[in-house]
Amino acid sequence: MAAPPVVDLVEHRADSGMLEAAMRTTTRFLLPALALLAAACGPSAPKNPEILWDEWGVPHVYAGDEAHLFHAFGWAQMQSHGDLVLRLYGQARGRGAEYWGKDYLDGDRWVRTLGIPERAADWYAVQSPDFRRDLDAFAGGINEFAKTHPDEIADDVRVVLPVTGVDVMAHAHSVVHGLFVADRSYVAGARAHLAEAGSNAWAVGPARSASGHALLLANPHLPWYDLFLFYEAHLVGPGVDFYGATLVGFPVPVIGFNDHLGWTHTVNTFDGADAYELRLAGDGYLFDGETVPFETEEQTILVKEDDGTLREETLTVERSRHGPVIAKDGERAVALAVVGLDQPDMLVEWWDMARASSLLQFEIVLKRLQIPMFNVIYADREGNVLYLYGGRVPRKPEGDYAFWETGTADGTTSSTLWTGTLAYDELPRVLNPPLGWVQNANDPPWTSTFPPVLDPDDYPAYLSPRAMHFRAQQSATLLAADASITFDELVKYKHSTRMLLADRLLDDLFAAVEQQGGERAKAAAAVLTAWDRCADAGSRGAVLFFEWARKMGLNQISPAGYGRYAEGMAARFPVAWDPASPFTTPDGLGDPAAAVAALEQAAAEVEERYGSSDVAWGDVYRLRVGDRDLPANGGPGDPTGIFRVLMFRPDEDGKYRAVTGDTFYLAVEFSDPPRAEVLTAYGNSSREGSPHHGDQLELFARQEMRPVWRTREEVEAHLEGRTTFSLF
Repeated sequence: MAAPPVVDLVEHRADSGMLEAAMRTTTRFLLPALALLAAACGPSAPKNPEILWDEWGVPHVYAGDEAHLFHAFGWAQMQSHGDLVLRLYGQARGRGAEYWGKDYLDGDRWVRTLGIPERAADWYAVQSPDFRRDLDAFAGGINEFAKTHPDEIADDVRVVLPVTGVDVMAHAHSVVHGLFVADRSYVAGARAHLAEAGSNAWAVGPARSASGHALLLANPHLPWYDLFLFYEAHLVGPGVDFYGATLVGFPVPVIGFNDHLGWTHTVNTFDGADAYELRLAGDGYLFDGETVPFETEEQTILVKEDDGTLREETLTVERSRHGPVIAKDGERAVALAVVGLDQPDMLVEWWDMARASSLLQFEIVLKRLQIPMFNVIYADREGNVLYLYGGRVPRKPEGDYAFWETGTADGTTSSTLWTGTLAYDELPRVLNPPLGWVQNANDPPWTSTFPPVLDPDDYPAYLSPRAMHFRAQQSATLLAADASITFDELVKYKHSTRMLLADRLLDDLFAAVEQQGGERAKAAAAVLTAWDRCADAGSRGAVLFFEWARKMGLNQISPAGYGRYAEGMAARFPVAWDPASPFTTPDGLGDPAAAVAALEQAAAEVEERYGSSDVAWGDVYRLRVGDRDLPANGGPGDPTGIFRVLMFRPDEDGKYRAVTGDTFYLAVEFSDPPRAEVLTAYGNSSREGSPHHGDQLELFARQEMRPVWRTREEVEAHLEGRTTFSLF
């Protein structure tokens, strides 16, 4: 394969407007060709592709060309997550019920209603020949592993084989557009975010970094199961030496760093899917005073019965001007508009981001806006830090964020339709702010740095709400409090379990108990007085405080539905959040008597369940993966304000198991070479019997991270195994 042309770019710090000028004047770019010549960039690769497996089960994939790199990466994912990969691909085909039964039927209906399998085939067909080859090579690695290791594939998922490049595309499309942009709760005709998706992210520039090197913290929070699992990997080939992670089944990294730069994502306050209410008329719906017929298609879904036979179910897919119909009731229907369905190059955009070597190159890739959502937080070796409210933001005719996020628009008129999407230059963006840092903890873009440099009045009201939840306040407070942040401090702050909500409310609660509390309330207040206000494993008082917060209904104002978040805060705090005092509001107890009563009830219940109101946090909240059972540290980011996020579900023994929160996380200092530490909380394999299923949990429990090994010498020194491939 011929090497792509070298792109001549001017390297410079971008704090003087030079970047914007260069981007305006740069026109000679072949966008798919951002990788430099192999001889000019990246380490030399072995002749035969190979995977070096380190002692944590991380694949370091080396290849002399892209096709072999993708092939080996597909193989690696199968060795670590084979059954899961095949199950996810089967679901992305809309054939889960055919393969595994009725429990997958709703998912099949959703995938097919959105048109994901057909659109994935269309997207695959319009990829460049080189990237189609890469997708096929990735699928080929999956198939080769399954062929050569049949005993490591569960019997019930073999039906998915062989997989194709279209399957790879369909899975990524299903996850990003069918889950993050528009989740399945739309089936009920109501908007609800993926409540368990979130993240923290920091980029610290030289003005704030003790070493003078930029720092990056990547800290996504997703469920610890199924399609949400991250896969940690190191890819080395022509023009690329990238360490990071992707979601299982994706062929390209989505978070991480190379020698020059790095980035991470957070879920932004983004509304890219809107419900429209249609008024039915005849065989269609009313639109601008006329009856318009639905585009109708009947599909047959096969459903595997308990006896192994297949029954047929007919799915009628109706499409309106707005999008597919997802609900019907009497004379009305609900149709769903989803952004980004005409943007087929999401995966190649991530791949080109990984191969960029400067801010200018990186932003040229970002300007494609093929990835439909997500904030981008970026840092590089030149000292630049960047925040971008990324994605395809629909251009809407009216209304604020709360309406479009939670309401249903009038579908009888063209006046409510989207009119395209916002251009890159219209999106909130912060580059090298005065105090040298940017952050995001799923809060609106206006709070990405302090003092603020973005004015929400300069942007459409529907773009994002105006509020700042407690975890975001804690994030910004940690950064603002330290004028000279070392790498070790970055790691330390990342593990902070401080409950900001306690700092905000305990003084008022203690005063209320003193005035009107009984003996039980005063005993509980004494426990909270002695508490360290953290959710570390040994913190005594954290369980009691968290139970009190739940009794007060504070857990009901999670920013999962951010459009109404400010209203929920105002209803529970007499002092509302104030952008002029972003780190000290909201505050106060609206009903002191109710707060005291809730404390008494919380203390009684905690004592009854666990024997003492000062039970240690880690005795109740646990880390359980495989056969490991360890005390947890960290907790829900909202409403508590904990930066080290974990969310829990009740377990059979009355304790709580971590199921969501810190997953893959990464700290990078952009020295030469970069210094980095990493952890994948649940381990880098979901395969039954793998030593890497949960093997990093002990480090997680100790609030430690692992060094990143990127040089071949480092990897060889920590080698667990080697897989070598023949050239094809």
